[in-house]
Amino acid sequence: MKITGFELRRIAMPLVAPFRTSFGVETERDVLLIRAATPDGDGWGECVAMSEPLYSPEFADGAAQVIERFLAPRLFAAGDLGPLDVARLLEPVRGHRMAKAALETAVLDAWLRARGESFGSYLGAVRDRVPAGVSVGIMDSIPALLDAVAGYLDQGYLRIKLKIEPGWDVAPVRAVRQRFGDDLLLQVDANAAYTLADARTLAALDAFGLLLIEQPLAEDDLRQHAVLARLLSTPICLDESIESAKDAADALLLGACSIINVKPGRVGGYLGARRIHDLAVAHGAAVWCGGMLETGLGRAANIALAALPGFTLPGDTSASDRYFAQDVTAPFVLDGGHVAVPSGPGLGVEPLPDVLAALTTSTSWLPAA
Repeated sequence: MKITGFELRRIAMPLVAPFRTSFGVETERDVLLIRAATPDGDGWGECVAMSEPLYSPEFADGAAQVIERFLAPRLFAAGDLGPLDVARLLEPVRGHRMAKAALETAVLDAWLRARGESFGSYLGAVRDRVPAGVSVGIMDSIPALLDAVAGYLDQGYLRIKLKIEPGWDVAPVRAVRQRFGDDLLLQVDANAAYTLADARTLAALDAFGLLLIEQPLAEDDLRQHAVLARLLSTPICLDESIESAKDAADALLLGACSIINVKPGRVGGYLGARRIHDLAVAHGAAVWCGGMLETGLGRAANIALAALPGFTLPGDTSASDRYFAQDVTAPFVLDGGHVAVPSGPGLGVEPLPDVLAALTTSTSWLPAA
């Protein structure tokens, strides 16, 4: 397949409510979309880098620049290529996994559309729908948190994830557990907000029967996560620490975690995400699909990934209206606590032209020649 060019499109996606984590508050998503143009049709990829380098070193402006200056030219120089070639061609450029993932996804989408095959079928999905969890940000008060959780449960979400940080941890978790009972699937996410000195506080969460505690410590410290894992009965899940299958293998062998949150953008794409899934299955570790507040384009691919057999825990595969009043695609909806896996060619969804145009803040075209 020959790439004739890439379109880089920035869109502004207002959130239905502010989303607060331990590293900041988002009220709008500044999204970088990539359209791969080929003689046989187009493919789409979504770069999940945030507008500021807070979750990871990558950010949207930087991703656009590295694609334009370093990544796209390497793909153009290759001539004919397939999706399996992208990671190899881009490997000499260090880091920038989210930018690389967006390009690989766009190429893979175009390639699959031309062949009439869905993302799910290509990746190895075994389900036509996946259980949906929801991530609940840090709130101004516990009553506000309880109201938010009640609303999501009324909508049918099967699992609740609470964002936590020092000072907002044991009390909100206790309140949610007491209000909604022991049968609620409940987990927490610290986004690396704690240190090993906080082990006593984190151990206090053991009393609430959590599915897992996600990324409690710094992303570059597997050894201290392994120490913490021995002090807790709650399983540790790693997110920011896992950027490759090698990282996943190291973490599992060190005992730094027993569960992995697989975010395709963070690990360089959906093919890398599938390798982590396969490795985790071989090690008997659970995986689930995380989210980065994606539009319907990124959400479609995440849902397809979450339908693989090793994804045994509900992911952050929420319906579109969890974050957006208007998605760029036809909305994903919750049905009995599940979201349907797209079955059409490629991602199985298309941007809505009028909506996409209204949300667009800028575009640039990178020709192959």
